[in-house]
Amino acid sequence: MQSKNKAVALTRRQFVAAGVLGGAALAVGCKSGNQGNWDFLSDGQARTLAAICDQIVPADEFPSASQAGVLTYIDRQLFRHYRRHRDVYREGLEHANELSRKRFAKDLAEATPAQQLEIVSALEKEERPFFDLVRRHTMEGYYGSPRHGGNRDAVSWRMLGLDEPPVRGRAQYDMRKGATS
Repeated sequence: MQSKNKAVALTRRQFVAAGVLGGAALAVGCKSGNQGNWDFLSDGQARTLAAICDQIVPADEFPSASQAGVLTYIDRQLFRHYRRHRDVYREGLEHANELSRKRFAKDLAEATPAQQLEIVSALEKEERPFFDLVRRHTMEGYYGSPRHGGNRDAVSWRMLGLDEPPVRGRAQYDMRKGATS
């Protein structure tokens, strides 16, 4: 009895084309399953996180946390280096919305700033790792290097009266030195 399975011989061109198509499908399909313009967060999660972060660093004469790009920073880190914190964020953001719905019958992002402060204060008092993590990541994003997605336009450094530090490995030269006048 002969086997009906025949080996299919692919040309090199067909093999490369199949590899490229497979890689493209993998790249598209392996995004985090998010919704919207974020690497990890959904749009709803991003709105909730913005409400929390903006209570940690509210706007005054300088931008709030979300205006300074803190959400971009946190989202990028959750997609890369802080993957281990994804579940804490998912559960914490949902918990924040549950608290807000119980007290104000609306998600945290739709609550007034005073209501948001009440919920964020309640989160801070709980013995869960979520709020401490968000606070730490908010500070990292607000005061860290703009190259990581936060501190947009070096706003916090300007607020503190600091010059932008030079990037390691990129010496800043004064091309006028040694020039004759």
